[in-house]
Amino acid sequence: MLEIKNVTKVFNPGTVNEKLALDNFSLTLEDGDFVTVIGGNGAGKSTMMNAIAGAWTVDAGQILIDGIDVTKLPEHKRAKFLGRVFQDPMTGTAATMGIEENLALAKRRGNTRFLTPGITKKEREEYKELLKILDLGLETRLTSKVGLLSGGQRQALTLLMATLKKPKLLLLDEHTAALDPKTAAKVLETTEYIVGKDHLTTLMITHNMKDAIVHGNRLIMLMDGKIILDIKGEEKKRLTVKDLLQKFEAASGEEFTNDQAILG
Repeated sequence: MLEIKNVTKVFNPGTVNEKLALDNFSLTLEDGDFVTVIGGNGAGKSTMMNAIAGAWTVDAGQILIDGIDVTKLPEHKRAKFLGRVFQDPMTGTAATMGIEENLALAKRRGNTRFLTPGITKKEREEYKELLKILDLGLETRLTSKVGLLSGGQRQALTLLMATLKKPKLLLLDEHTAALDPKTAAKVLETTEYIVGKDHLTTLMITHNMKDAIVHGNRLIMLMDGKIILDIKGEEKKRLTVKDLLQKFEAASGEEFTNDQAILG
């Protein structure tokens, strides 16, 4: 479903601030894979995510989504293949519009727009059923402005919007990092349910080693723009944070010093 082939990205080339963010980077995701991504600051996690989304062009290499070469496609044309949830709960929704209006925008994404009446009764019932999945009581607040929701409620709604049209690839960019632990756990539980229900190919960046181990069927760790660990199957199921730290040190020759990632 996703093929990244020998991608290189350099920021500020030829200057004192030159940074090799992705170094001949390759990654393949099969249909239905749920891959968690971890690494220290500057490892290349967000650069990889933005390269897939088309936020900037790569300097070398190729990116394919479901066999389609999107390497040269601008960000807005890649959007039809992707669902994305960002770290900031304020990103991805329209704060001054109601919950049902936000869902309607997500449902109509990529469609030709016509001058037709607003949200139909059938759509409203559909949105109520969808919102019940979140178990946050939002199905009784369809007309509430999204800006009045808590960060966790808003992030859960954004997740629902990002997956409403069943994207070929779901990108989760530290989507629970700004939430308190209890709310983060709820959003992750909802993520697991939606990804499993719709068999969505998913790439999830997380700062939390425990979350990276518990969720998904595969874990990759980045360092200096390269994948240094790729763990899947039974090996991942048996993995502990201590094991992961030992594997990192063996693969990199360094200690992992990001306390936030270790402690969660």
